[in-house]
Amino acid sequence: MFPKIFPPEGYVAAPSKIAGIEVFQPAAQKAPETERVQTFTCPSCGATTSYNISEATLKCSHCGYSDATQVRQVGTQAKENEFTVETLENAARGWGEDRSELVCQNCGAHSTIGVGSLTHTCAFCGSNKVIQQAADQDDLRPRFLAPFRVTEKECSNLAQTWLGSSWMTPESLTKLIKLSTFSAVYLPYWTFDSTTRAKWKAEVGHSESESYYDSDEKAWKTRMKTVWRWESGQIQLDIDDLLVPGTARLSALHLGKIGDFDLEKLVVYEPRLLAGMQAHGYDLTLESAWEQARQQMREQTRDACRNQASTSNIRNFSMSLDFADEVWRYILLPVFLAAYTYEGKLFQVLVNGQTGKISGQRPVDWTKVWLAIAALLAPGILISLIGLITIPLFGSGVVIGGFGFFLLVVGVVISIVIGVQANAMGQA
Repeated sequence: MFPKIFPPEGYVAAPSKIAGIEVFQPAAQKAPETERVQTFTCPSCGATTSYNISEATLKCSHCGYSDATQVRQVGTQAKENEFTVETLENAARGWGEDRSELVCQNCGAHSTIGVGSLTHTCAFCGSNKVIQQAADQDDLRPRFLAPFRVTEKECSNLAQTWLGSSWMTPESLTKLIKLSTFSAVYLPYWTFDSTTRAKWKAEVGHSESESYYDSDEKAWKTRMKTVWRWESGQIQLDIDDLLVPGTARLSALHLGKIGDFDLEKLVVYEPRLLAGMQAHGYDLTLESAWEQARQQMREQTRDACRNQASTSNIRNFSMSLDFADEVWRYILLPVFLAAYTYEGKLFQVLVNGQTGKISGQRPVDWTKVWLAIAALLAPGILISLIGLITIPLFGSGVVIGGFGFFLLVVGVVISIVIGVQANAMGQA
């Protein structure tokens, strides 16, 4: 008789339809225990506490109690993750604390707030048509974040100055922003590292002089010509901490303008750092963000290859590219958001919560713009007309007309610049 076969590790006995044959199947995996979520209440009075940016403490607005928040700064040494199924399966989920989710019925944005928060306005579009529900705890949990350094008051002052810095904005705009509330929001970002290795080949043009005989003038002359030669090379580029916003709810243009975040200030994520504050979960998945990052890495590598050529005059360029040592992080970065409506149109303003750098949309007072353009063109037109009229009477009419034409050209150039700037102010 054969000895009894015991189930291998990780397997259990399964029903068998053949007598004398034992069948085993993988044991059911025990579901990972969900980490207990936390709540932050004042030990003195029981009210809800929130994170105070200026003091870097958990503070109770009811009785004034504060608790210094100790954080562990890791900077760019923050642990990175490889692109493996195991990494994603073992990654922590949820926010680590009880949070409510605001679902905007106007723009569709999902933001989380602390339980007990009275905020019922969407930071992305300013709408108060929001539904509050329990926050989903299934998404990846951020591993690190960069705390706010700019306070709400400083942010408001920066925005006030920025809105009034252009003569093209309406006079009432600076008054309007006083009524708008900036929301401190932690936005999701993906960071990517990779080493790109590329081989390239291209025809590179070189300018050379050649002598030729001009039969009309009966003389030898010199002219320049482009001589094309094939060149090739290879590049290895180490790309570190490439940032890709994890949300499509905000303008990529303006996020890019304020995106000089200092990742040396990254700290280990702790739920208490989000107490009383808004956070936006990612709506751009890791896979989609990585595709965007790869495209940016391709462009950086292509530029590096082209810069390796002996001249910038290039044609028939081709490149083969490999990626290696690909890792990622999911982090939160601090941004102040304000959304306001002017003459029925929505405008957004973004402020970097670390540096105070600001970008966004501003309405344009086109009456001011057209009056300024008219004032720029009028002198040139008027003096040119005077020159034309005085040509038959005075010999200096030609000089006057030429000066007027010069002023007109200058006025047209400046007017085009003003028009481009005015259009860019409202660009999303």
